[in-house]
Amino acid sequence: MFRRLVIRVLLSPFALLYGIIISFVNFSYDVGLLKASKFSIPVIGVGNLSIGGAGKTPHIEYMIEMLKDYINVATLSRGYKRETKGFRLVQPNDTALTAGDEPLQYRRKYPDIVVAVSESRAYAIPQIIQQYPQTQTILLDDSFQHRSVQPGLNILLSAYDTLFTEDYLLPAGRLREWRSGYQRADIIIVTKCPENVSIAEKEKLIQDIQPKTHQKVFFSYYQYGYPYYFYDNTQRISLDKELNVILLSAIANTEYLLQFLDKTVATIHEIEYADHHVFDRHDLEKIIRVYQNMGEGRKIILTTEKDAMRLEMHKDLLKNHNIPVFVLPAQVKFHFDEAKEFDTIVKDFLLKFEV
Repeated sequence: MFRRLVIRVLLSPFALLYGIIISFVNFSYDVGLLKASKFSIPVIGVGNLSIGGAGKTPHIEYMIEMLKDYINVATLSRGYKRETKGFRLVQPNDTALTAGDEPLQYRRKYPDIVVAVSESRAYAIPQIIQQYPQTQTILLDDSFQHRSVQPGLNILLSAYDTLFTEDYLLPAGRLREWRSGYQRADIIIVTKCPENVSIAEKEKLIQDIQPKTHQKVFFSYYQYGYPYYFYDNTQRISLDKELNVILLSAIANTEYLLQFLDKTVATIHEIEYADHHVFDRHDLEKIIRVYQNMGEGRKIILTTEKDAMRLEMHKDLLKNHNIPVFVLPAQVKFHFDEAKEFDTIVKDFLLKFEV
C-alpha cells in the first residue's frame, strides 16, 4: 500500500501533464473546435474511463442477445492488436491476428450479425451502412474516449473494485481521462459486483458517483456457465471441489474470476499474461509443461472466451499433447431486478430515435 502511494506521488507530474492534454482534446470537442460525427442510424457506445477490465465484451453481448431477434445489429470495434489495417468486416474464418480477439468472439457467437473493425469509427460507420443498408443499430465497443463519433446513447462501465471515483489518471492510476468525464454518460453500470450487494451499499455507491439528473446507475455481475471443451463446444463439464484448475488468462483483471473459482474448485494455478497477449510457441511450451508437471488427480486448463480466440491458433498443438482445455462463458446479470429497466431504456432510445 505504501509503495503504491509513493509510486503514485512520483508519477503525479506525468499524470497532470497527461490530464492537461486530455482536457484540451475534450474541450475542443465540447466547444466545437473538433467535430463529432452523427449518423442517421442509432449508435450505442459502450466504454469506460479506465484502461480495461470493466467488462465491455460481456455487456455488449448482453445487448446483442437483447436486440438480435428484433432488429439488425452491427458491432464496431477497433480490433485491438490485430495485424491488419483499415476497415474490415470480420468473417468466421478470421483469427485474432486478423480481426482482434473481441470482434472475433462476437462473430463466432453471433453469426447473423455484422461485425466490423476499424481504427476510424467515423469512416467505418458509413461503410457498414453502405454494405449492409438493413443495419438498424450499431454497438460501438470501447468508444468513450474516442469522440470522433457521438453515440446517441452512451453507456459507461466501471468495475466495482476499481470504481472510477477512487482512481487516478495515467500513469499514476488507470484512468484515461479525468473522473469528470463520467458526465457524458447516459447510463452508468457498476460492473463485476458481488452477488450479494445490499441496498445500503447500492445507495452508498450512487452517492459516491453523484450521477447527474439525466443519468441512471445500474449494478451488474457475472453468472458463469458450464465450461465447454475447447476442441468441441458441445461438450461441457461441471466445476467442483475435486477439480484442479490451471487458469490461463490474458485479460486486464482476473480478481473477480479468481474469487469465483476459489469457491468452486479444489486448487488454482495461475498462468497470467498481459491483457490481449498473443500466445506464441514459447508460451505454449510453458503451458504444456505446467500441465504435465501438475501432478495426479483431476486437472484441466481453464481459460476465458476472449483468451480462447487467441489460443485457437495453437489448437492442434494442444490437442496433440492431450491437454484438456476448457472455456468458461460469462453472462451479465443485473442486481435488484433492474434488467427490465435497463432493457427498456435501450429499447426506448431505439424506438424514439430521430434523424
